[in-house]
Amino acid sequence: MSDTFLDGRVVVRQPKNGFRSGLDAVMLAASVPAKPADDALELGAGAGVASLCLAARTACEVTGVEIDPALVGLANENASANALAVRFVAADIFDLPSDLKRDFAHVFCNPPFHEGEASPDTARDIALRDMGGLGDWLALGLKRTVSGGSFGVILRADRLGEALSQLPARGVSVIPLWPRANASAKRVIVRVVKGSGAALALLPGLVLHEADGRYTPQADEILRDGGSLALDSRGL
Repeated sequence: MSDTFLDGRVVVRQPKNGFRSGLDAVMLAASVPAKPADDALELGAGAGVASLCLAARTACEVTGVEIDPALVGLANENASANALAVRFVAADIFDLPSDLKRDFAHVFCNPPFHEGEASPDTARDIALRDMGGLGDWLALGLKRTVSGGSFGVILRADRLGEALSQLPARGVSVIPLWPRANASAKRVIVRVVKGSGAALALLPGLVLHEADGRYTPQADEILRDGGSLALDSRGL
C-alpha cells in the first residue's frame, strides 16, 4: 500500500497492517538542519518515510537503521523507487554494525514513546510501545552525533519532562506541535546541538490545523512543499 508525501515528491510503500508513518515522520525530517554535504543517521527507520523526506529536501546522505528485516527490504525498495541516495540497514540500533559506530553530522529518531498495554500486532507494538527504553534511545542518539552536530527526536508531549531530564542542560531547543490554536500540544520536537553552550530554548511552536481541519499555511509549507522546520533563529 503506497502513501505520498511532500506533494507526491516521495512515494512510500508501507505495510497495510501495523504501524504506518505519517505526519510525525515528515515533521521530524523537516527539523533536521542538514546540508547536501552532510551525513545523517536515522534510528528506527521503519519503511523509510523520515529518511526519504530528509533526502528529498536536502540531498544529504542518509542511512536508516531498522530492526525488522522485512521493513528494511521495503525501505530500500522505496529508496530505489524514489531515486534517492538513502540506504537502510537491518540491525538493532543498540548493536550497530561496525561501519555505523561513528559520528554523524545529524542523528534523528521517532522512538517508541507510548506506554500501556501491548498491541496485538507485534510490529506495531515494537514501533510504538516504550518499555522503559526512551533514555537509551536518547543516549545512543547523542553518542552517535558529532560535536557541533544535531540530534533530533519527536515525542509525545507528556514525555518531554522525562526526556529533558536525560538530555544535556545546554544546547536544547523544544518546539511544540499544536493540533490547532488554543489546544494543548500532543507532540514536541526536541533538538540538541551537541556541545553547545546555549541555554534551553522553548520555541513558539507550529499550529497544524485550522478550525475547519485544513492544514495551516505554515504546516502546508512543510508537509506539501517540503519546507524546513526552523527551530531557532540562533542556529540551535
